Amino acid sequence: MRIDFHTHVFPDKLAEKAITSISQHTGAPYFANGTVKDTDEKLKAWNVDVSVALHIATNPGQQHNVNTWAAQIQSKTRLCFGSVHPDAPDALEELERIKQLGLHGVKLHPYFQSFAIDDKKMFPLYDRACALQLPLLLHVGYDPSYPGASEGLPHRLAAVLENFPRLTVIAAHMGGFDCTREAMEYLWGKPIYIDTAIASQFCTPETLCTMVKKHDAERILFGSDCPWSSSLQEAQWIENSGLSADVLEHIFYKNAQRLLHIT
Repeated sequence: MRIDFHTHVFPDKLAEKAITSISQHTGAPYFANGTVKDTDEKLKAWNVDVSVALHIATNPGQQHNVNTWAAQIQSKTRLCFGSVHPDAPDALEELERIKQLGLHGVKLHPYFQSFAIDDKKMFPLYDRACALQLPLLLHVGYDPSYPGASEGLPHRLAAVLENFPRLTVIAAHMGGFDCTREAMEYLWGKPIYIDTAIASQFCTPETLCTMVKKHDAERILFGSDCPWSSSLQEAQWIENSGLSADVLEHIFYKNAQRLLHIT
């Protein structure tokens, strides 16, 4: 079984614009066109049984519609995270609504949403997510769309963990996109989840073995970052690490099942 914990889909009328814009900014290819239909077809071909769709409210007025749509497309094989915008005056109330909608967590992106992970303005959001038992998935590391920006680096998340030890955190991209050494220093070994999204593009399989030795293997989640990589490519990267069958089972689906309370 495979649960891809890090995918993105868009409403049909927005998908082409969103995909092409991000691709132009980053120079990254895409492996699905961003629509629900095409993504479902690709994930099935890539041997994914269940996916987690992550959504981002890129401006304060967008969060309500983003979460409503996420709830509408959620299914047994597509579990959705909602999003709030840190500058929205009703962000805390929207977290409550995310819980009521039955969404499985919250996605935040420091660059797309213009905040530093350790900015104290974020603390009420972290506190409320913790109280609601909503897992929080954060883009951590650099981002090719924002060269040189540092608001999402691993040491910032480490500072947050000291203040919110009971917050369920998923650090995307091996704990730090394109800054694995810092992720290793500040986040590996901490009581958080880490996903492998698009890791094949900036890590070797040996890096995953190193992470398993330092981090709890039951807190590593298989993710692709589809459409920016294929689940099949990322799964092959994990399989090439030579990890034991038991560890692979935990990474590919058992950890996600436990975190999301699904079978």
